[in-house]
Amino acid sequence: MPRAAGLGRAAALGPLLAAHVVAAIEPISVGIALGAASALTGYLSYTDLYCRFAECCREEQRLNASALKLELEEKLFGQHLATEVILKALTGFKNNKNPKKPLTLSLHGWAGTGKNFVSQIVAENLHSKGLKSNFVHLFVSTLHFPHEQHIKLYQDQLQGWIRGNVSACASSVFIFDEMDKLHPGVIDAIKPFLDYYEQVDGVSYRKAIFMFLSNAGGDLITKTALDFWRAGRKREDIQLKDLEPVLSVGVFNNKHSGLWRSGLIDRNLIDYFIPFLPLEYRHVKMCVRAEMRARGSAVDEDVVTRVAEEMTFFPKGEKIYSDKGCKTVQSRLDFH
Repeated sequence: MPRAAGLGRAAALGPLLAAHVVAAIEPISVGIALGAASALTGYLSYTDLYCRFAECCREEQRLNASALKLELEEKLFGQHLATEVILKALTGFKNNKNPKKPLTLSLHGWAGTGKNFVSQIVAENLHSKGLKSNFVHLFVSTLHFPHEQHIKLYQDQLQGWIRGNVSACASSVFIFDEMDKLHPGVIDAIKPFLDYYEQVDGVSYRKAIFMFLSNAGGDLITKTALDFWRAGRKREDIQLKDLEPVLSVGVFNNKHSGLWRSGLIDRNLIDYFIPFLPLEYRHVKMCVRAEMRARGSAVDEDVVTRVAEEMTFFPKGEKIYSDKGCKTVQSRLDFH
């Protein structure tokens, strides 16, 4: 994962661009351990043994779709579309031994609706160490690409970073957070890697996964959800076809989406635009209960209600959706 203590001028991503990121394990210790284990087992390959001591890139490892489905259903609240699409997209992609392009997902919705949480779940189901894996790379726009005057530098360094890490692990995962704060044009640097090329400069990107997380389009998603609510229809009746076309056009024409007039959309290189619906009061209560269980506490419904009622809701008249989703649940629960 990229790390940067100071991102200034020409050195903005310099420390990040080491050619390959691998677990640093002292070779003599590993050799002794492998020799001992080999003597005991007598049948494990060197690779199998090595991977017991160091993280390995398992390119052909199958996705446990049942485990992913269960985790999404139990931990992600109020997001039937995201659960359905992400499960379908990842399962289909990982089951395809010869994909024609990398899988590219663009997640949209207001803060606190679950985008970052889902990216964490996806990372953990693809690589056992999740966001701490050497093969999962998180970019935050305001941290890694802060200066508009350095767009060309960011483009060059981003290409180098992705090329080096995909060379080390074909099934690398790249997560771009705060896409709505990314300067226009930066993301188009990776367009060749997302396209239908067998190789780019000798490197195949077809087994990599790219995820974009953005608040852009949150207003469009809310409008559709409100239209359904006012028509007396359930939010679960909302289908991907009701939102995906609106989202793709909306972010393409939005100067603050990070994808403004992007070739990624123009060339249809984003496989799914995934909407995260605004959360209702009942979903906030689900988040509070989940957080209490995660802390090892018994669920106290009085506390659940008090925390949920402290949140603010919109629109002003109906007060249906939480302004911050579940984003502040943890900090509010600390006061109870």
